[in-house]
Amino acid sequence: MNHKWKRATRLALIYLSAAVVALGVLAGTQYERAQRWQRQASNQYQHAFDELVTAMGEMDAALEKSLYATSPGMVNAVCTEVFGKAMTAQMSLGALPFHAEELERTSGFISRVGDYAFSLARAAAGGSGYTPEQREALRSLSETAGVLSDNLEGFRAQLQDGTLRLGELDAASHALLQTQAESVPVLGDSMRLVEREFPEMPSLIYDGPFSEHLSGQTPRALEGLAEADAETARDAAARFLGVPRARVYPTGECAGELPCYGFATDGQGGSSSFIAVTKQGAQVLSLLASRPAGSAAVDAETAVATAKEFLAKVGYRDMAETYHMTQNGVLTVNFAYRQGEVLCYSDLVKVSVALDTGKVCGFEAKGYLTAHGPREIPAAAVGAEEARAAVPDSLEVLAHQLALVPSDGKYETLCHEFKCAAADGRHYIIYVNAHTGAQHKILILLEDESGALTL
Repeated sequence: MNHKWKRATRLALIYLSAAVVALGVLAGTQYERAQRWQRQASNQYQHAFDELVTAMGEMDAALEKSLYATSPGMVNAVCTEVFGKAMTAQMSLGALPFHAEELERTSGFISRVGDYAFSLARAAAGGSGYTPEQREALRSLSETAGVLSDNLEGFRAQLQDGTLRLGELDAASHALLQTQAESVPVLGDSMRLVEREFPEMPSLIYDGPFSEHLSGQTPRALEGLAEADAETARDAAARFLGVPRARVYPTGECAGELPCYGFATDGQGGSSSFIAVTKQGAQVLSLLASRPAGSAAVDAETAVATAKEFLAKVGYRDMAETYHMTQNGVLTVNFAYRQGEVLCYSDLVKVSVALDTGKVCGFEAKGYLTAHGPREIPAAAVGAEEARAAVPDSLEVLAHQLALVPSDGKYETLCHEFKCAAADGRHYIIYVNAHTGAQHKILILLEDESGALTL
């Protein structure tokens, strides 16, 4: 009996030792995987931040040059340069691991600079120079851009010398990689400090989406809806995510044009999702997953179908896909509301799907919540055949539809939209005013394996 007991004890110790070894191997594998993921994500975010710093410096320089332009031709050239650098900066800012509402002022400033410069370039193309008020507005924008550019350059230098770090990018990797000193400041905290101390921007009166005459407008889709408290918003976030309420926890509040409550929830593998819910009406404004996508496992067609199903599931009806784009393993589909036979481009909703998992990882409804409401769309005074005469004979018309095209300001124009092809295969979209029959806008449609993009 004693012999059997000793033998059983030895076997138990062997099994226990094997289990310990297996757990050690598993932990080592998980640690190595977390390290690899952390390096990959950090490299992506570092690259995006470097691009942001460079673009901001170039935008600052272009704004400074714009102050001394005197001829319409030079105004057009330098303002077009400002616009291009602002778009690059905005794209780089969007690739950083920050929630959209966290850097609302910084993002809004960059967008405002780009849009204002575009409006000045367009006016200059018609032979107009600056008014004194426009030159003064440019001077103020240039000063603010200089301060922001200097701050970003300082942050980059701190990142390079180790006195600032990008921050923990994933909860699981944070648990496995607790090697950095918590006393080292995080880039996100520094950026949010800049956001809180952002200087007042000049009032810009022009026909553009950031013009002063548009401020203070009530989002149309939220008109008449009651103010929601944080708990009601939390319930709305849980329903939208399809998770128990207990898994949704508050992260703070956001001010701005659409004041909202912020929430977060942890997903599989330590990933996190951040969701913003409007205070008025408790409508989901945006959703962002923190996990970078891996290698694609689903195709674009499947991802688009997933986005459509998700949009219908969360209550958005009569939405039509306009185009989609793939970037960094994530496919983003743009949807616009269709009223009868007319596509309303202002009522925009974006849904993002991770191509490695095939699951929704992003959502943004600011355009829809701002613009959607009952519309009385007048009948077109110019028919499709008559409008087609405004399309050059060198282009072949591939498709036609009626669309409400937003102006640079708050107005919309009913247009005939013609998708066309040139002899070389290049695609264009020609918009013809449905009331006058004149060309309203021309876009170049860039299509490749990543999706479609308009210029």
